[in-house]
Amino acid sequence: SNVQSALMLLKIGAIAALVMIGFAFGHGSFKSGALLGQPASFGLLKSIGAAMVPIAFAYGGWQTATFVAGEMRDVRRDLSRGLLMGVAGVVVLYVAVNVACLRVLGPTGLDATTTPASDVMRIALGERGAQWIAAGIAVSTLGFLSQSMLTAPRVYYAMASDSLFFKSVGKLSGKSGAPVVAIVLQGSAAIIIALSGTYGEILNFEVTVDFIFFGMTAASLFIFRRRNTGSETVNYRVPGHPFTTLLFVLSCAGIVVSAVIASPRNSTVALCMMLAAVPVYYFWTRFRCTHS
Repeated sequence: SNVQSALMLLKIGAIAALVMIGFAFGHGSFKSGALLGQPASFGLLKSIGAAMVPIAFAYGGWQTATFVAGEMRDVRRDLSRGLLMGVAGVVVLYVAVNVACLRVLGPTGLDATTTPASDVMRIALGERGAQWIAAGIAVSTLGFLSQSMLTAPRVYYAMASDSLFFKSVGKLSGKSGAPVVAIVLQGSAAIIIALSGTYGEILNFEVTVDFIFFGMTAASLFIFRRRNTGSETVNYRVPGHPFTTLLFVLSCAGIVVSAVIASPRNSTVALCMMLAAVPVYYFWTRFRCTHS
């Protein structure tokens, strides 16, 4: 926890430095001609959708807060506040970074580079500045990996606790109380995935499955609300439901369709792997019932 907090502070510090330097040294114009650059068409819509795939991933990560909900003292209060504050903070930081990069590089320069942060710092402070922000990006990557290694194994732990996975995965370390076997499993899976393709392919693969489950989870809220109408078990209300819930479900569907259009092969593989888990689940539950 302390390591994760330190990495988060270093990450925010690097982003804040980039933003301040961008605003101090940038004097570029935001104007780049026509808003769309070409007539509205289905091809343009597909291009916008494809561009939204990595953006959706960049704003992701909020869902991992739910993985540790069982360890919160007041989950109804703390989880909601944590999600709202976290997402709002990320939006502010990301928008500020984009504005800073636009001020220094301009729309044309930003479109032409694959390393905007390094280019901004190189223009402002020279090669040493580019090296500093590269180190900051490395720290940010380490922080994300650390967060993933701490939270994702909790899913395997919860599955094992519900007898939906091997019992050994649900064992906790006597000293730290951490699911060591689950962490090793997560690390091994991450290594295999990292070696399976390019970053873009893995990104598309992940976004496709992620947003299918995001949308399905939100859609299930309609079922639970109807099933539990008038019940005292409904002790948490989603603000704006059903409109906000429906908007989220439709947004998730749009991201999935965009991912499929952008990379049909990877999306098909992702969907096949997801569907292959359905018979495994029914086999596992049937096996559990016959041996209980």
